[in-house]
Amino acid sequence: MQDYEDATAFLGKWGHFQQNVFFLLCASILPNGFGAFALVYLMDIPAHHCLVPEVNLTQDWHKAIIPIEVVNGEQELSRCSRYRLDVVRNLSAQGYVPGRDVNLTDLEQESCVDGWSYSKDIYQSTIVSEFNLVCSDRWKQPLTSTVYFLGVLTGSFISGQLSDRFGRKPILLATIAIQTIFTFAEIFSPSWTVLCILLFLSGLGQISNYVSGFVLGTEILTGNVRVIFSSMGICLAFAIGYMMLPLFAYFLRDWKYLLVALSVPGLLYVPLWWLLPESPRWLLSQGRQDEAEAILRKAAKKNKVQAPSVIFSDYNVYADKSQAKEHHSIFTLLRTSNIRNTTVILCLLWFNLSTGYFGLSLNTSRLHADPYISCFLSAAVEVPAYISSWLALRYVPRRLSFICITLFGGVSLYFIQLVPRALSGLSVALEMLGKFAFTTGTALVFAYTAELYPTTLRNTATGTCTTMSRGGSCIAPFLFELGVYFKYLPYIILGTLSMVSAFATLFLPESFGRPLPQTIQEMQKRESSKCLFRPRKERTTCVVPSETSL
Repeated sequence: MQDYEDATAFLGKWGHFQQNVFFLLCASILPNGFGAFALVYLMDIPAHHCLVPEVNLTQDWHKAIIPIEVVNGEQELSRCSRYRLDVVRNLSAQGYVPGRDVNLTDLEQESCVDGWSYSKDIYQSTIVSEFNLVCSDRWKQPLTSTVYFLGVLTGSFISGQLSDRFGRKPILLATIAIQTIFTFAEIFSPSWTVLCILLFLSGLGQISNYVSGFVLGTEILTGNVRVIFSSMGICLAFAIGYMMLPLFAYFLRDWKYLLVALSVPGLLYVPLWWLLPESPRWLLSQGRQDEAEAILRKAAKKNKVQAPSVIFSDYNVYADKSQAKEHHSIFTLLRTSNIRNTTVILCLLWFNLSTGYFGLSLNTSRLHADPYISCFLSAAVEVPAYISSWLALRYVPRRLSFICITLFGGVSLYFIQLVPRALSGLSVALEMLGKFAFTTGTALVFAYTAELYPTTLRNTATGTCTTMSRGGSCIAPFLFELGVYFKYLPYIILGTLSMVSAFATLFLPESFGRPLPQTIQEMQKRESSKCLFRPRKERTTCVVPSETSL
């Protein structure tokens, strides 16, 4: 039976066709980088205190009307209370001086009934200051981020199955359009509720187009080019977009102007409809051999090579048209024990990685006094992480590399609680090492998942795993709120998740050095976990017997 990569070997691996696909798909991912973490700035909480209306107060009372509180060992103005304005006005009118004639601790306090005054030292405005998501409404701040990630979760779940049903390219372009349109529409939100609805809708396209673009490139590109694309190309494009975010936010400190800058680049991707091809692998899986061959013949012209008269002369995998047109769903991932076990373990890994990755990324505004430096630092860490993932995918078995990197991340986060308070820089360094590990692990698991599943299930499986990972991103905004009870609790939780991921990986099949499976039957013939540390030449004897064909 003819293998897809053998059938398309005449194209070469790095001609004009592959270069166009590689760089166009990488370019389509840039907005995901600065869109995914815009919430770091959009939802940041500026310094604030109760608004004091224009009333006749002496200068001393105007300064003293906001109580002083001790937070984390430092004194600061109260954010949610003030001394009763009517009492202070009377005392001021009678000439009393605060601290000398009046003991401030004896005065009654009240909430910020006239609103809040927000510092503009860093931001002109944020969503928090626009809709007053502070004090009694403080819970709305992390919930807003969670609503956005719920949209991402829903989009991941739907888009994976739609992509396997209708094709990679239509879903890629549709999700880019959704992300662009609703991100721009957020500017006109009249209330917090409407903003949450629009954030949910824009989230539908955020990771969905990343997954569709990832799968499209993985299926078109072959050999080492595919490894570079899946581990470095698409991931570095995301990191570059992420590093662009603090630059945008530094010059656009009003949240509405920042949203305009984040949404406009989406218009540049309209020509992708004509520039990008559909996945020939997917077309073959649907029994559309003529369309797949037409795309490859155009590719041959771009690469200036001669295509054979019949490209897929013995492609028996798709000879049965009824099987080719059979539509698979998420339930196919649970139908047999080895596919089900693989799916459950991968979903666990994706959930743990996403919780750590987004938790540490959204925490960047607390790392440094300047949130722009913090965000850039967090983004810059991803560059060596993606390079490391590429090297690991190129030279190291998947399970071994994943286990090592998750153990490294877990240990780094556990050590944070042992660092003395005076060495805050070391704590930041350890947190960035944890971010490095979660980022590397995320890049590895993307490629690993695509290598384990066949063409007919690849996007559904990737979309399902991404959906589970969004569950982790949904709880990530609340994760560091647990630091109120114990400062190091979030890091202990993330370190534990890393350790659990390392252990679970032991039970996954290996895919290193093997071609992408085309059918479910091929997926079932994978190596058992006992071969993890055997020499590569001995692993051919460790194949799991296939189960009943589906």
